[in-house]
Amino acid sequence: MLEFKKQLSQELKNILTFWENYTVDTKNGGFIGKMSHQGQIDPNAIKGGVLNARILWTFSEAYHFTHEPRYLTLAQRAFDYLKNYFWDTQHGGVFWAVDALGNPSNTRKQIYGQAFAMYAFATYYKATQNKLALNLAIELFELIEKNSFDTVNGGYWEAFSQDWQLLTDLRLSEKDRNDPKTMNTHLHIIEAYASLYLVWKDTRLASKLEHLLEIFNKHFINPKGHLNLFFDAEWHIQSSAISFGHDIEAAWLLQESAEIVGNQKWIDIFKEKAILMAKATLSGIQADGSLIHEYNPVSHHADTHREWWVSAEAMVGFYNAFQLTKNPAYLEATQNTWEFVQQNLIDKNQGEWIWGRYEDGSLMETEDKVGFWKCPYHNARACMELIKRITAE
Repeated sequence: MLEFKKQLSQELKNILTFWENYTVDTKNGGFIGKMSHQGQIDPNAIKGGVLNARILWTFSEAYHFTHEPRYLTLAQRAFDYLKNYFWDTQHGGVFWAVDALGNPSNTRKQIYGQAFAMYAFATYYKATQNKLALNLAIELFELIEKNSFDTVNGGYWEAFSQDWQLLTDLRLSEKDRNDPKTMNTHLHIIEAYASLYLVWKDTRLASKLEHLLEIFNKHFINPKGHLNLFFDAEWHIQSSAISFGHDIEAAWLLQESAEIVGNQKWIDIFKEKAILMAKATLSGIQADGSLIHEYNPVSHHADTHREWWVSAEAMVGFYNAFQLTKNPAYLEATQNTWEFVQQNLIDKNQGEWIWGRYEDGSLMETEDKVGFWKCPYHNARACMELIKRITAE
């Protein structure tokens, strides 16, 4: 375990060094919007709100974790850019995207994006005590509750226009279903709310966290331990697809959220759910230690490529299950996933992790190294989370 911890510490440093050395936009401010798999920067690429929030979260958490001054400098840079260019001073909230010069290019208010900005602002406040960051996080909480909360059936609507009118096209991306309620958005709302509650012990926020835990327990987690992904307004399931990466990510994140809110009933429930979901996720593990992307039990179609974020979350989720059960199968799954990451996902030449590999082992060369969805948060978070857990034992 000491060797594992040493390797994780070095990899965390490698990931952060890559983003420090290659992604700072010295021309237009903030960070670049896109780098190809081959390392080619697109200077005219749009800059995504989710990417920039995740960069802010990563360097804020890294500074809080290591007290390394240069990570604070990068966190401050990310905070300033997100505040100055993504924040809508007229209607509140953050834009979905800006162009390379920082002008709003997509002004929709995707709740997923608002949640990530809240997550980042709250974590920056935790690291720096910058009161403006806390105020922005609280304002996002108020905006989400005012506009997105479903007062009839519970849960949260997906997407709004710049002036907070509910949209008909609610999708995060073209790959997604157009449904009014999704597991993915709710997972990142609870992640953000829990992060805010760490630094702002508000009773209404606590009650909303418990509401989200109840929603996950009642609607999102099915008896087999997989997540139901898409719903209509009245919580009727719209898809049978299994997302192994989300299953194992939610396994530990929901337990953490329950522990942060501090209600023993929910802590007990989500410790049991964490084990159930980790056990369910084992069915997606391949002989090489990797985790496939998705599987549809109705059509029997498997999406077998291996993405970087799925492996990152698998390491944490399986290790968390090992801590809860002491079952060596979960520790073995953690270590086998790390072996796969080292051999197949870490870019040993330029640094960072590649997007992923296809089933035959070939590289997913058309996917970004840096982009709207390719960020440092999953893998850097996995390294920090595992180091903390190993150190505590």
